Amino acid sequence: MQPITSTYRLQLRPDALTLDDARNVADYLQQLGVSHLYLSPILTAVDGSTHGYDVTDPTTISDALGGRPALAALVADLRGRDMGVVVDLVPNHVGVGRAQENPWWWDVLRNGRSSEYAEFFDIDWTQGRFAVPVLGDDGADALTVDRTGREPALAYHEHRFPIAPGTDHGDPASTHAEQAYELVHWRSGRVGYRRFFTVDSLAALRQDDPSVFDATHREPASWFADDLVDGVRVDHPDGLADPAGYLTRLRGLLGPERWLVAEKVLTPGESLDPALPVDGTTGYDALSEFGGVFLDPAGEGPLSALHREFTGNAGDTEFLDGAEQDTKREVLWGGLKPEVDRLVEAIRRDSGTATTDTAPLTGAVIEVLTRIPTYRTDYGPNRGLLAAAVGGAADARPDLTGALSAVTRAVLAGGEAAVRLQQVCGAATAKAVEDRLFYRTARLTSLQEVGGNPGRFATPVSQFHLMQAARALNWPRSMTTLSTHDTKRGEDVRARIGVLSQAADLWAQSVREWEAVAPSPDPATGLFLWQNMFGVWPDDGEPTSLLRARLHDYATKAIREAAVHTDWVSVNEEYEGKVHSWIDAVVGGPVSRSMANLVRRLSPHGEVAALGQKLLQLVAPGIPDLYQGTEVWEDSLVDPDNRRPVDFAVRRALLAALDPLDAVDESVKMLVVREALCLRRERPWCFVGGSYTPVFADGPTADHVVGFLRGDEVIALAVRLSVSGFGRRWDGTVIRFPPGRWTDRLSGREFEGTVELSALFVGRSVLLLVRQ
Repeated sequence: MQPITSTYRLQLRPDALTLDDARNVADYLQQLGVSHLYLSPILTAVDGSTHGYDVTDPTTISDALGGRPALAALVADLRGRDMGVVVDLVPNHVGVGRAQENPWWWDVLRNGRSSEYAEFFDIDWTQGRFAVPVLGDDGADALTVDRTGREPALAYHEHRFPIAPGTDHGDPASTHAEQAYELVHWRSGRVGYRRFFTVDSLAALRQDDPSVFDATHREPASWFADDLVDGVRVDHPDGLADPAGYLTRLRGLLGPERWLVAEKVLTPGESLDPALPVDGTTGYDALSEFGGVFLDPAGEGPLSALHREFTGNAGDTEFLDGAEQDTKREVLWGGLKPEVDRLVEAIRRDSGTATTDTAPLTGAVIEVLTRIPTYRTDYGPNRGLLAAAVGGAADARPDLTGALSAVTRAVLAGGEAAVRLQQVCGAATAKAVEDRLFYRTARLTSLQEVGGNPGRFATPVSQFHLMQAARALNWPRSMTTLSTHDTKRGEDVRARIGVLSQAADLWAQSVREWEAVAPSPDPATGLFLWQNMFGVWPDDGEPTSLLRARLHDYATKAIREAAVHTDWVSVNEEYEGKVHSWIDAVVGGPVSRSMANLVRRLSPHGEVAALGQKLLQLVAPGIPDLYQGTEVWEDSLVDPDNRRPVDFAVRRALLAALDPLDAVDESVKMLVVREALCLRRERPWCFVGGSYTPVFADGPTADHVVGFLRGDEVIALAVRLSVSGFGRRWDGTVIRFPPGRWTDRLSGREFEGTVELSALFVGRSVLLLVRQ
């Protein structure tokens, strides 16, 4: 098994990047210094899936991606390069949007409770026929019977559903009435199975059942037995009934040495449970640390004032705490209501509550869930949070005392209700915070990422060092990242937006001037989209037609996720039209030149921050992951924008021509990536298991540098807060190097002893130093 020193995330897709295509870029990634390819899900998914998280057959590798032979060929090629493979596993759910493509789901629809897969899914069988929300406004009247296939099927436009033996009566209505499932309107609020969040086309699996675990992991288990895969990333374990139990079983399959990281989203202040048999998280916690240390706390006041001017609130912690509870109530009464209803029924059963009035129980459950600040409360470090939430609900709603007692009895019974409460809690946090609140607030949008804390404006350097030292000690093999397939903005876009903390007054003045010329449809949406347009605006002028189209797509998703003026369920075409007309007016009007001027002025400082956070991530404690394409400057926005195909030919040519003495513009970021990753492969002992020691500057501008020493042999140094003085007023500020002679891998320059910052950072804002 190859030691993991870094990973490179590839978003496989049948139309652009198959397993064979991955093998064709292996030599490039080897030269870049990558040790492991980190593959998006490779099991058979919905036909044409561009992400792979809608698995339809967990027992096979996707033929569209090349199948098992292509995986074996890829691994063989990588082994010859002293590289390996990490694979993304999706245990929580499977894709059911095209029922005919999922043999397990098809069998359950056809045979109901008598299906051998009936207990694989978390289906509510208490209602008799279980509801499948798929019908549109034409309803069941549009059903027909399709007899063109091997067996007759109920047809609804492009959808097909099986007909149970002996129930084909010729006409669709009577045939439909005798099925184990009931097709209902997609906006009816009726769902007969647990979903991934609110996605009707993703049905949850019951991994707590050993037979389900065995069936869904038979193929992955063979990868480990055949030594094809060196580690796995587990998608969304918080959706499972028993995440810790699942991870323990998975660790048993992997063995003690293979790498296991979990997509455990840690909310602000939350710690990863040390009892979990994992090597760490997938890095969202690290993402906020690396970005936060490059923000200027001086910008908080002006940006808070601007936010209050536009929205009526400061966008600070006081506002966000209350807004989080409000948005949780919205989603729990709205899109997650089917899950809440099942939870309430479980509470009635487990608590022995005789009343048929479920309204108080529903109110009590929602009041408790709105007060839980984490995805779940059943991990060790979080076990007191549920009691605090119940106490807070009791104080706020004394009229719910009896219902809260029933909730407490049910939870302590340790049965179905206790499990469902944890599952709904995670879904509510994700949908309310990441998918709603983070599209409604806009004090500084670079802070609004998964697991982020927009209320905490900047990370002090001293706090940053303590966080990294803790990771080096407690989770030295945890994944770290700056960009993922789920980030709402790419790393370089966030870095540029973060520069607004250093130029807050200038930004506020610019926005007010732009609003006077091209007023946004509403101030809150405008403030949000102004920042994101600034983040991707080309510094050579007006956006191309392609970028303009991407901005329109992003705006559509942003305003629907915010769910203030329009949403996915009830589209407000008039409002959305105003937003798109405004974007066109900005891009094609007089604001365009002003935006370009501001971008030209501030984008160099965005590059300083982007290079700095990249270097820190690659050298800091943990195993760094590079999302595909981010070895050079990139301007990705939220998915599906960040799943666009990567032009590896351009990157291969750039790497081949890379000259450390002439690395500028696009190539400078690639230089940082290559040298840091190669150094990790050359001296792995400095990193995983290596010590972490802060490096502080001394002098009047010491706060403009952040750096650290790894394993007594490697130093990373980066400029921060460059707007207020990159190279100016640095006289008298020095860094005292540990004994020895230190060579910068990025320039070849050598240093020793005490060196002034003005002599260190000459033409570069980052240094990667190695003791000779």
